[in-house]
Amino acid sequence: MADLFRVLCTGDLCSKLEADPHMMEEWLVTNGIGGYASGTVTGAITRRYHGLLVAALPNPLGRMMMLSGLSERLRLPDRRVLFTGAEELAGISPESTLPISEFRLEAGLPVWRYEVDGFVLEKRLILPYRQNTVHVTYLLLAGKGKLRLGLRPAMQFRSHDATVSQVRPAHYKLTVSEDQFEITGADGLPVLRLIVHGPSMAFTFDRKETSLIPYHTERNRGYEWQGALWSPGYFRADLVEGDRTTFVASTEEWDTIRALSPDAAYRAELDRRKRLLVTAPPQAQRGPAAELVLAADQFLITPVGRVEDVARMRASGDEIRTIIAGYHWFTDWGRDTMISLEGLTLMTGRHKEAGWILRTFGHYVRDGLIPNMFPEGERDGLYHTADATLWFFHAIHRYLRITNDRMTLQLLLPKLLDSIEQHRNGTRFGIGMDPRDGLLRQGQEGYQLTWMDAKVGDWVVTPRRGKAVEINALWYNALRLMAGWLQEEGQEADMNRMNATADQVRESFNRRFWYEQGGYLFDVVDAENGGNDDACRPNQVFAISLDHPVLDEARWEPVMKVVTDRLLTPVGLRSLAPGHPEYKAKYYGDLRARDAAYHQGTVWAWLIGPYVDAWLKLNPGNEAEGRKFLAGFVAHLDEACVGSISEVFDAEAPYTPRGCVAQAWSVAEVLRCWVNTA
Repeated sequence: MADLFRVLCTGDLCSKLEADPHMMEEWLVTNGIGGYASGTVTGAITRRYHGLLVAALPNPLGRMMMLSGLSERLRLPDRRVLFTGAEELAGISPESTLPISEFRLEAGLPVWRYEVDGFVLEKRLILPYRQNTVHVTYLLLAGKGKLRLGLRPAMQFRSHDATVSQVRPAHYKLTVSEDQFEITGADGLPVLRLIVHGPSMAFTFDRKETSLIPYHTERNRGYEWQGALWSPGYFRADLVEGDRTTFVASTEEWDTIRALSPDAAYRAELDRRKRLLVTAPPQAQRGPAAELVLAADQFLITPVGRVEDVARMRASGDEIRTIIAGYHWFTDWGRDTMISLEGLTLMTGRHKEAGWILRTFGHYVRDGLIPNMFPEGERDGLYHTADATLWFFHAIHRYLRITNDRMTLQLLLPKLLDSIEQHRNGTRFGIGMDPRDGLLRQGQEGYQLTWMDAKVGDWVVTPRRGKAVEINALWYNALRLMAGWLQEEGQEADMNRMNATADQVRESFNRRFWYEQGGYLFDVVDAENGGNDDACRPNQVFAISLDHPVLDEARWEPVMKVVTDRLLTPVGLRSLAPGHPEYKAKYYGDLRARDAAYHQGTVWAWLIGPYVDAWLKLNPGNEAEGRKFLAGFVAHLDEACVGSISEVFDAEAPYTPRGCVAQAWSVAEVLRCWVNTA
């Protein structure tokens, strides 16, 4: 584990990070059930999602912000008082704060170090696996005399998605029994339980409500950005060199909270992370790939919110698993799950969980479709997607290629065959095969059905209705995969029918999608406004990158030259080439401004995966050279969410990271390519 230290800053660099609002790096720790803790390295609360305990609770509650912050006060032997950051929460001036001397990740877990007058204080944070519990541990590494540590918890019980300006409950209630503290809010909300382990601990009842705290990132994103927090009082402990104090907050029952000592819980979490690395293939056990293995773990969850589904899967002798698409605000999305599955599970040695995920989504198939997403706090999925189901075929193939799990194939095969027939005959949202050319069309007013799915109110930014290039590349790939599986199962009549349709699709695709004037592929043919859309987009790469490429090999090189020249950046592919009237160089501003740029130039990290796949098909045996396309992500591990990869980036240098600070398919595709180019 010694090589898994990522030091973000030390000394003067940490001071600059605190002073520069553009250097607000963030950290993220998750608990394996959808809950998380997250914040800025400096301690400033800038997002509605920043908090030390976001608990994953049964629907309809979903993920709830239970502990927003913990203000830390240090009293030195000369009675001077300093605060370790988060000055808005503490209600003090920045001059009274103690700068961080070092911030680092150890095995993916955040560690802060503070130094003043010979005292060296270290802080660590963990979330015990599959618990809605946070441990914040303080260790006095050095110092002469006593250092008094004060800890003031602050909270605003609410959905993690709720605006910070929402009215707080009429009152919070504090109940104390021995060393156990319980805080209740409105009816129907869970109880927050607090306990502090350590020497000479005491609690002072000092109820306060902060003034309106400014959430700067929310303001920059065009949302309500001021809110108050409530605190019941503060804990304090006198520390001498070698002393350790752990603050614990949880929505679990006391028996669970007390089952392990803080030290035992920390060792258990380190052991779990060591096992993740040992289980991963050798190419992913060291360096940036090992960091990405730990980042991948953040997205694989047991969705405890959907209680009935958990019970159903376990009753059938299986386990339910899914993938959170991104932190902080995404839930599990079908498309993102299927694209991410190979990188997050098969490239990390978590094959059993891959099978659970595939069988979980097999249960959700309706009218030949898997869900596009599961909204926060709701039991049922939404199915408005034209490609998630086609990615399902791809994910199953990659899973079978490594595991040869025939049981799962035989279990899913009837649903897959029905899905093909539903697509052939037509299913929801105008998704269906055009019998004249075999190509798949999609589109319904008011819906965004491809991965380019930005929508503001009634405005669908990139509707792409008609026959989209990547949809048909995926359609062809699914038909060929299905034909192969049917052959393996001895169903030759159905196999022949699949191959016949695939032959028709291939002929039509190469005749219809080639844009001679541009030397690349149309993005959509038979578009809703008539004609073909010649926007130069990255979607054409899938016609080469998939296991069964639909594009004639003679056209691979010109397509890749255009993509490389016009779309490739150090951190992924632009979603639209510069020069197009709708091209946007930056992704920023309020929701409407951001969504107008979301797929109109903005760089997407996950697209580096299919690009590298396509490049290697043109350059077989040059895996080591293909690694060069990943170099930009190594530096990115020190920015945005330290140790993870962002959702999107600006389309022009310096390629500022934007969107979700940790995105499943970004991590998955970079990790997958890293392993495959080793």
